Amino acid sequence: MPEPFSLSVIIPVWREAAGITETLRALQPIRGRAHEVIVVDAGSTDGTAELARPLCDRVVNSEKGRAAQMNAGAAVARGDLLLFLHADTRLPESALEHLADFAHSHRAWGRFNVRLSGQRPVFRVIAWFMNKRSRLTGICTGDQAMFVRRDVFEALAGFRPMPLMEDVEFSRRLCRMSRPFCIKEPVVTDSRRWQTHGVWRTIFLMWRLRWRYWRGESPESLAQIYRSDVRNASK
Repeated sequence: MPEPFSLSVIIPVWREAAGITETLRALQPIRGRAHEVIVVDAGSTDGTAELARPLCDRVVNSEKGRAAQMNAGAAVARGDLLLFLHADTRLPESALEHLADFAHSHRAWGRFNVRLSGQRPVFRVIAWFMNKRSRLTGICTGDQAMFVRRDVFEALAGFRPMPLMEDVEFSRRLCRMSRPFCIKEPVVTDSRRWQTHGVWRTIFLMWRLRWRYWRGESPESLAQIYRSDVRNASK
């Protein structure tokens, strides 16, 4: 039976050559059911776009920054549902069935629960807190594969041009229209970032940035803090 929606999966990328092929191969069943996958590249110099092109419906060039890239992908998307997926995140096999339930609902937008790929017990604890926080507040982060009806996205003029917290800011505006439709079956996000920079260091950094954002600090200032912390962790 034909599905009650058309889906555009939009993936912002920058220098993702190491993993983009695996990411896109996992999405081929979705393309096989007449939905589209759009990769938005921000000038990668490692061949990301070339690797992506045979495995997606369109590669779009964009200025760097997830907000700008996701808006660029949405501008050319054909689907009436837009799903924004990080390059290191995998959708569950039953994603389309859950999205069909969303399409029949009266919600404006939604997100998945998240699970981190690492085997350490602390990753299960982190994911539990992320999902619990999202359910209580309605706020979604990019790791949770946010999806939104196209007409709602366009009515809100998409993501605001911010270097950080664009997903949190957009969630706040979406929550004024409806609570999110929550899909319990999780997406799986690579725990590499947590392992590379240190689990507790990353937790502290994320909560510190979010707290300062809620206190009114500018995303530009927070982006500088984030970049500085990542550089120090890499030394």
